[in-house]
Amino acid sequence: MIRCPECSTEIDVDEDEVEEGEILSCPECESELEVSQTHPVHLNIISDDLDEDDDDEEEEAAENGDLLEEDDDEDEEEEEDDE
Repeated sequence: MIRCPECSTEIDVDEDEVEEGEILSCPECESELEVSQTHPVHLNIISDDLDEDDDDEEEEAAENGDLLEEDDDEDEEEEEDDE
């Protein structure tokens, strides 16, 4: 019996038929799960949340002015040269 590591729902898969690296989906919580080993079967959650968190951090940094655009720096230098 294989259970989802996220919600513990039983996943209806033949343990002898799964292959290492195969991606399964939990019918209950819809998590994507990767088979990391086959005997015994062990599943790892493939987290899309990490990617979303990275995107959010980049957006916050841009809003705070932490990320500098090279084009903006060049424009400022040109304006200083003109004066």
